[in-house]
Amino acid sequence: MIITRNVFKLKFGKAAEAAELIREGKKIASDQGLRFGRVLADVTGPSYTLILENESESLADFENELKKVFSNEEWKKWYKKFVPLVESGHRDIFRVIE
Repeated sequence: MIITRNVFKLKFGKAAEAAELIREGKKIASDQGLRFGRVLADVTGPSYTLILENESESLADFENELKKVFSNEEWKKWYKKFVPLVESGHRDIFRVIE
């Protein structure tokens, strides 16, 4: 099992707008087979941090899921609305060992 966390540092004051868009994006991705898990927001640490967490059976499955979602026209339109809200981001990938 693989856990992926996409960590976004949002622009100041854009958390509510990003959270609303995430709901839309999560539906689009789920319709394409990406198994979204939790959406996390900061309580402490760097402000305006948003984390999208999902699970995949393997790295190969994760890559296939991404290809499918990223090639979707509805996702591309959604992504163009989300990007202006983001200052930076990175992805962490973990293997579940227990």
